[in-house]
Amino acid sequence: MHRSMPRDDTAGDWRETNRALWDQRVPEHLVSDFYDLAAFRGGRDSLRDFEVAEVGDVTGRSLLHLQCHLGLDTLSWVRRGAARVVGLDFSEPAVEAARDLAAELDLGPDHASFVTADVYDAVEAVPDSSYDIVYTGVGALCWLPDIGRWAETAARLVAPGGFLYLAEFHPLTDALDEETGSRVTYDYFSREPWIEESATGYVDSAGMSGTHRSVEWQHPLGDVVSALAAAGLRIDFLHEHDMTLFARFDALRRDADGYHRLPADRPRIPLMYSLKASRG
Repeated sequence: MHRSMPRDDTAGDWRETNRALWDQRVPEHLVSDFYDLAAFRGGRDSLRDFEVAEVGDVTGRSLLHLQCHLGLDTLSWVRRGAARVVGLDFSEPAVEAARDLAAELDLGPDHASFVTADVYDAVEAVPDSSYDIVYTGVGALCWLPDIGRWAETAARLVAPGGFLYLAEFHPLTDALDEETGSRVTYDYFSREPWIEESATGYVDSAGMSGTHRSVEWQHPLGDVVSALAAAGLRIDFLHEHDMTLFARFDALRRDADGYHRLPADRPRIPLMYSLKASRG
């Protein structure tokens, strides 16, 4: 991976650059071990155990999944009893794959529907004005330049008495070196976009060819929490976790539970976080 600051307007076409990347990733992810669609078709739940515990019982509730990608997490909430689930993503190939999977598993469209739209346009794009639960899974916020606008959009879609639930990679990891995760290498408080040039991704990328560009942003934890509070939501909890989902740093080790952690002889640092924010 090569990370650099943009020159001139190299980040100006960020949306199209990132959409092209995610469009290309769809066929690779559909056959990857990371997503393991064969196991999902067989009944495996793609949600993380802490998400299930923190969100709680979804039986009979409506749920909107922002930036849903292939829809595995979206459909997992259906399997757990959510009454009406909508997934939204800006990649048309990803949405088509999600729709196909839902149909194959007899989970849509009565149970789950999928919409192709930019997350900032979600209020106008989704079929309902509000949802009991607005859910955003891991690896979503880094693709968005304006966290305040995201928070305002998400908050508008939370029904009275409902909540937003977010699980994300901890922004501290964006400031650390890729090899050991022990040295502060990048500015934690940077608001500038950064360009990643890579021939690999977070899944087995043997099928990828050439170098692929993405434009990303890091959002300090205080910015995320403050944006949600400013959008009118009440922060119920903020939890930090010492594990992550893939080998973000070369030093991480995969434990028996499937999570990646630093070795036992290393001081622990937060690798992920989760929060719940409610509307009264």
